[in-house]
Amino acid sequence: MKKLIAIFALFLSVQFIQAEPANDKESKNGKTEMTEAQKIRAEEMKQRLDEIKSMDFKSMSKDEIKEIRSELKEMKEEAKADDGKGLYLSVGAIIIILLLLILIL
Repeated sequence: MKKLIAIFALFLSVQFIQAEPANDKESKNGKTEMTEAQKIRAEEMKQRLDEIKSMDFKSMSKDEIKEIRSELKEMKEEAKADDGKGLYLSVGAIIIILLLLILIL
């Protein structure tokens, strides 16, 4: 039974090492082509960022500053969501998954 669990754990660890293989040179370098809608949205985000940079924060209330901060966080999350497509597991996560499988089974 322990050999079966060890073989199963080894099989899973090998499968999760590279979740999304890169087939072409561009994706290996991290360069991907943006669609027209993504380019337009990126330009809108740049313009809004320039507007925010030019604002005078000393004359604003705390609530207004919090709203701008939350807007910037949302823009940052949106920009990151377009970049990282795929599932990546670290070595530590794989070890934890294997330990949980061993304890459960």
